[in-house]
Amino acid sequence: MMAIRVEHELHARRRGRNLGLLAVLVAFVVLVFFLTVVKVRSLDDPRAFQGFDHTVRPAMIPQDGGS
Repeated sequence: MMAIRVEHELHARRRGRNLGLLAVLVAFVVLVFFLTVVKVRSLDDPRAFQGFDHTVRPAMIPQDGGS
């Protein structure tokens, strides 16, 4: 016996919208990943990664020796 498989036009539209949303989400994840990789690779000093939390950390104050 053959199964009757009729796809309604509504299902085709939903599939198209879902694939579009999937493409947008994948693009967003790739963008965030790319920006993270660029940010981490651009760090010369690993301590610089902690520099944007709006708190004073004595360990991050440069010790230049002379004033």
